[in-house]
Amino acid sequence: MKYDFDQVIDRSRNRSSKYDERIKKFGTMDVIPLWVADMDFKTAQPIIDAVKAKAEEGIWGYTSRPDSYFDAICGWQKRRNGWEIDKSLVSWALGVVPALAGIIQVFSRPGDKVMIQTPVYSEFYDVTEALGRQVAENQLLEQDGTWVIDFDDFEKKAKEVKIFLLCSPHNPLGIVWTREQLKRMADICIANDVLLVSDEIHSDLIFHGKKHIPTAVISDEIKSHVISCISGTKTFNLAGLQASTTVFPNREMKEKYDYFWNSMDIHRNNAFSSVAMEAAFNGGEEWLEQLLEYLDGNFELIRTYCSEHIPQIKPNIPDATYLVWLDCRELGMDNESLRSFMIEKAGLGLNEGYTFGRSLTGFMRLNAACPRSVLEKALKQLEAAVRAL
Repeated sequence: MKYDFDQVIDRSRNRSSKYDERIKKFGTMDVIPLWVADMDFKTAQPIIDAVKAKAEEGIWGYTSRPDSYFDAICGWQKRRNGWEIDKSLVSWALGVVPALAGIIQVFSRPGDKVMIQTPVYSEFYDVTEALGRQVAENQLLEQDGTWVIDFDDFEKKAKEVKIFLLCSPHNPLGIVWTREQLKRMADICIANDVLLVSDEIHSDLIFHGKKHIPTAVISDEIKSHVISCISGTKTFNLAGLQASTTVFPNREMKEKYDYFWNSMDIHRNNAFSSVAMEAAFNGGEEWLEQLLEYLDGNFELIRTYCSEHIPQIKPNIPDATYLVWLDCRELGMDNESLRSFMIEKAGLGLNEGYTFGRSLTGFMRLNAACPRSVLEKALKQLEAAVRAL
């Protein structure tokens, strides 16, 4: 089947936070929303067909989760990443962020430190601090536009923390970590008795010949020390259906985690998410391959357009995710001025870079998962705003 990613879909009645919450986020509806990480594309037809069939049943009572649900998830990981998952060590969750919150709650205590690598997905800050834990930042170092791990600082911080939240692949920098990098981080965590929690939600969105390596496959020793969080919600644009999978290294940890959620009676998919996820992993591959090609075209548009028309803004073209990190420092603005400029002058709703790293100034994150005509319009608006400075 040939999918049309150029189709512009009206999401004004889609109950979409990306569109409906523009006033809350930006103070105006008059921006092109390129912020929160969902896509402006319809999902794969096999998923739509499966959800339609479920809707037509007309009975959506308490929902079971058949073995075929986890079979689909494990089969996908084996095909795509060579990861043989033990189904007996797998748990369901509402999403990766709720899973991270549950892991922090269960496996640490208030006041404990949790290490994150900034700039990183802002929820890593939020869930850690909301639960009364302290954030320890291992700041990634920028070297000529490339971001690398400060391993000296990583090893120092590892002596102080209880948990390390790894973003793999990395959001917002789009880094696909190498086996050597993953092993070195994991080895340091093991040596310092730090629980490594690997958020791999973007692991299907990989470009430029890179290969995602699940942290748990590097070695048997590392596998026994890592909790992995995976989901198809980013891959297939299903975030509103809320479902993810958490893979544990042993039964004891899984049972503690399950007890936490069961104590709040949170242990079932809704009637549609289980059907959609199973259909996605069993029948969504054709759609995904076409999506990846289209997104790569969007990245190339951003790269060439900025180079030729807006050289003051330097995009970090990602090897993973559909999120582009924009270096706007040559505009010479502080964070509040840059935010206002993007909203009021360029008419764009982007994510502020300082939410990913609180010491940063002059960065923005752009969601490139939209029809190319929308992206072209956004870039033209940005060019005009920069020229008017």
